[in-house]
Amino acid sequence: MTARKKNSTYTHNEKYIVNCDLTYALSMIGGRWKILILDKLDGKTLRFSDLKREFYYVTERMLTLQLKALEKDGLIKRKAYAEVPPRVEYELTEMAMALSPLLKQLSEWGGRQREQQQTS
Repeated sequence: MTARKKNSTYTHNEKYIVNCDLTYALSMIGGRWKILILDKLDGKTLRFSDLKREFYYVTERMLTLQLKALEKDGLIKRKAYAEVPPRVEYELTEMAMALSPLLKQLSEWGGRQREQQQTS
């Protein structure tokens, strides 16, 4: 959905989307790599280089954008140390830790669905 000017009006469907809790939640964790990043940070504090090594198939720019979006939405904390070379660490916030059991359930559900499709 494109951004609207402040005084612009929303259509009926846009009002529903803007006020839908599920859409709001999915906008925070949606995207190609966000859920994987949240899963990797579950219970850990990792440096950017660790995440870059883990997600070697993601460009550095995309990883940086996804981390910034997760930080903006309050799901991860970024801590930068004033060192040379620079050191940056990421960890989950309390809000993301509350989301973690739901992501585990979703993963289990996905595993069951994959098994069923493979045996069909």
